[in-house]
Amino acid sequence: MTTPDNWRKSSYSGGGDGNNCVEIATSPTHVAVRDSKDPAPAILTVPVEAFAPFLDALKSPARC
Repeated sequence: MTTPDNWRKSSYSGGGDGNNCVEIATSPTHVAVRDSKDPAPAILTVPVEAFAPFLDALKSPARC
């Protein structure tokens, strides 16, 4: 996936400038995720079919 140009912020980013959240960008095959506060250093890219399970894993309680 090349560097996307369609980044959008979460609707949960809150008031103010909304810079304290993650941003996502989609392509037909992948979803890219980055930190809106510091977007340049790293972008996590996940296949589209793995994105929902990825979000579910983030929402689940931590396991030891």
